[in-house]
Amino acid sequence: MMDRIKALLTVIEEGSVNRAAVRLRITQPALSRQMQALEHELGGRLLERETSGVKPTGLGHALVKSMRPLVENYDAALADLRRQARGEHSELRVGYLFSAAQSMLTPALARLRKSHPQVKLKLHDMSPREQIDGLRSGELDLALIGQEGMLAAREFHSARLRSFTVCGAVADGDSLAQKKRITLKELKGRDFIGVDEDQVPGRNRWMTALCKSAGFKPRFAIVVDGITHVLSQVVSESAVTLLPGYFEKLQHPGVTFVPVSDDTARWDCMVLWQKGRASAAARALVDALKQVAAEIK
Repeated sequence: MMDRIKALLTVIEEGSVNRAAVRLRITQPALSRQMQALEHELGGRLLERETSGVKPTGLGHALVKSMRPLVENYDAALADLRRQARGEHSELRVGYLFSAAQSMLTPALARLRKSHPQVKLKLHDMSPREQIDGLRSGELDLALIGQEGMLAAREFHSARLRSFTVCGAVADGDSLAQKKRITLKELKGRDFIGVDEDQVPGRNRWMTALCKSAGFKPRFAIVVDGITHVLSQVVSESAVTLLPGYFEKLQHPGVTFVPVSDDTARWDCMVLWQKGRASAAARALVDALKQVAAEIK
């Protein structure tokens, strides 16, 4: 039906079935049959024949008013899809973890802007679950995510950017806050703060696996829905949690981040991006992220 509507718009623009047929590169009888089929489908006449050519009826005018924007949007969307199929896309939609943005994404984007200044960036600070859902729905082209991304790595292209050390987050008044380093065993018997699996899938399992490597199972006394709430609970409940090592450079009132010395304590940062023919900008950002990750000391 869309082809018939576009043909009708051409007829109305030309004011002549013959001229429209030439423009559309089809025969006049074939175009007339399309117009008749469209009128039959809609249940009314769309064109009035006059000696000077054809003009739209009231129904024809109504169709033009309602359908022209749809046709224009359809053509624009189709052209955009064709550009994407060729790996040409002027917009790059990126989901990221706020905690990883400063150390990795920000410098990578600076490199991308130099190599692809025409690309429009849409950046979305998202939880790991939101990033995975955004990739699955096609609303994101690329996601900078923690090792929670392993849960969806088979669905997308993926690359491990860097393996970070781990730190423990404890209240300032905690005896562990005075130490330069701690071991995982020193957290045995402490109350842990977990994160809602719906928001950060796999995070509690990661902490559990680390603690089990040190000979104990963590007790998650509190489960919250985001990292900010985790840190607030560290202060108010004098509980502990494990975080990527780059948190050591951050500051949060009442919280001390103490490096964990165990060799097994690692946290992976990953990038996921859509399968198929990735745009040049997406490939360039992946490369930039890899370069930045390699340069981090």
